[in-house]
Amino acid sequence: MTDTPTAGPPLDPPDTGDLERPRRARTSVALVFAVHGAVGGTFVTRIPWLQERLGLSPGQLGLALVMPAIGSFLAMPLAGRFVHRYGGRAAVRGLLTIWCLALVLPALAPSLPLLCVALFGYGATAGMADVAMNAQGVEIEQRLGRSIMSGLHGMWSVGGLLASGVGILAAHQDLDAPVQLAVTALVLAALAQPVCHGLPELKAAEEAEAPPRFALPPRSSLVIGLVGFCAVFAEGASMDWSGVYLKDVTGSSATLAAASYTAFALTMAVSRLAGDAAIRRLGAVRATRIGGVVATAGGLLVVAADSPALAIPGFALIGIGIAVIVPLAFAAAGRLGTNASQAIAGVATVTYTSGLVAPAVIGALAQATSLTVSFGLVTALAFALVLSAGALRRAEPHAADRDGARRTAPEGVTALSSQ
Repeated sequence: MTDTPTAGPPLDPPDTGDLERPRRARTSVALVFAVHGAVGGTFVTRIPWLQERLGLSPGQLGLALVMPAIGSFLAMPLAGRFVHRYGGRAAVRGLLTIWCLALVLPALAPSLPLLCVALFGYGATAGMADVAMNAQGVEIEQRLGRSIMSGLHGMWSVGGLLASGVGILAAHQDLDAPVQLAVTALVLAALAQPVCHGLPELKAAEEAEAPPRFALPPRSSLVIGLVGFCAVFAEGASMDWSGVYLKDVTGSSATLAAASYTAFALTMAVSRLAGDAAIRRLGAVRATRIGGVVATAGGLLVVAADSPALAIPGFALIGIGIAVIVPLAFAAAGRLGTNASQAIAGVATVTYTSGLVAPAVIGALAQATSLTVSFGLVTALAFALVLSAGALRRAEPHAADRDGARRTAPEGVTALSSQ
């Protein structure tokens, strides 16, 4: 799941207390990203188990897997009001805790309709937590004056990677899935409490109006949003369907099928952790084009795979290629000349529409043809990144960023205040 900065109302001037502790704030928000990723990483390793338990066809599984995206898409606009009312720190703590606990719901669903309901709620809490924690990351990046968002997303992938390792072990040991998910949910919910303690507060001014529920994207942000759309489609397809692809197309074991997500998460984590340095060195456009080439190569390998030995490296290359694209899309939107906050919201809307449609499109296409054909579409969208990279030229680091100077936050982006 992943990565939506949010816009909000004008806030009170920041208290210097939090700003004098940027390392603490950055560490806290990085750990929040890791916990958030761990929830998603735990769930995806149990998707093959859910399919087998309920006897779902690819089309039925695709329908179920689109429900988290629908819940997230509909609930994300509510997060701004949640932060406005309760403050950023409390919003992240509450929403992250609820999402951790929602992890157990899919395993308890006895039928496809109830699984869809459970996944809708799971996605709704995921989306709101995602918005709130990205608001923290965007503000800290603005205050530090240098790119950190790729590294934060890398921590999300690290959390998913570690959790997927636990999921692989549980699948290998035939551990009862409801028990595993319940224990994991409680552990992660407990970890969320101290992790959120060091977050900076985002506090709206008393006279500020509540943020609007929806923001129409300006035309200037649409092309940028389409770049993010391609990357998120490839990410969502690989996360949700890699295990099924390994099991159904290459005939792998359940343990190896779960490991396919691990390969994807590992490469995403490493690439994102190194992404900030690479972006400063290569620039946004070159980084995107190189990433598109790598992701395309990975997609071709997946499509050609007749064994796990080819498919798993293919998914790994997709992860490497798309790792930094979404952070760059939001950075480009934030540097648009007018109404930056609305542009960021617009890019988020376009980008996450991809997460809404990807699971259903992959499932429907697989039902009509095959999963191999479905990942042909993923490969084509990966190549589109090569052609559209120029749209992210606005994400090229400014000289002030390279010198480590502090930048002024774009219009409408929330500021830090301390309690």
